Amino acid sequence: MATPPFERGPATGPTAAGPVRIHRRGVCLVISAPSGAGKSTIANALRASEPELVHSVSVTTRSPRPGEVEGVHYLFRSLDEFGAMAEAGELLEHATVFGRGYGTPRAPVEACLAAGRDMVFDIDWQGYRQIRSALPEDVVGLFVLPPSIAVLEQRLRSRASDDPAEIGRRMAAARDEISHWNEFDHVIINAELDRSIREARAVLQAARLGTRRQHGLAGFVQGFG
Repeated sequence: MATPPFERGPATGPTAAGPVRIHRRGVCLVISAPSGAGKSTIANALRASEPELVHSVSVTTRSPRPGEVEGVHYLFRSLDEFGAMAEAGELLEHATVFGRGYGTPRAPVEACLAAGRDMVFDIDWQGYRQIRSALPEDVVGLFVLPPSIAVLEQRLRSRASDDPAEIGRRMAAARDEISHWNEFDHVIINAELDRSIREARAVLQAARLGTRRQHGLAGFVQGFG
């Protein structure tokens, strides 16, 4: 049987006894949106359909909601513990939202990228700015817009976990969040969920195929003679 023209693997460049190995560095897909626009639903759908996609588990100082599991949905920490992690440089990004701290642990992200694993984040625009600053070659930003402000408010009111005062605060924050849409590489309007999921998956696939992510391509092309 003929030897395949290339293999994906941990090494790069041509080898004396075998095919060229191409190592693809992982990518960070950051999905941001105002609360209620659907970023978590879209991110979860991508994780469900992409077994190799690694979820970045954030740190938060808020209390767990019913059904949330430590280490699966969030890493729940006290405000003092959160502050110590930020001070020690253990968080790739962190922010305070509605009086609660949220952040991304640095070490798991860097390890996944080096191993060629992709990660998805559903964080706000402040976190996106920080993580893009820390990893400028590894981050692709996707912003999710609602079909309208009225639809967004309706979605927030349908949540039993948020009281009217909280909804008011979130609607005020939503307008500010939306004002940052043009900082992102891609924007989708979440009017129809299945379509939005397909569009988000297309963004992820395009990011994976970026020339600079595929180490060893030069050696592979040189083998063409």
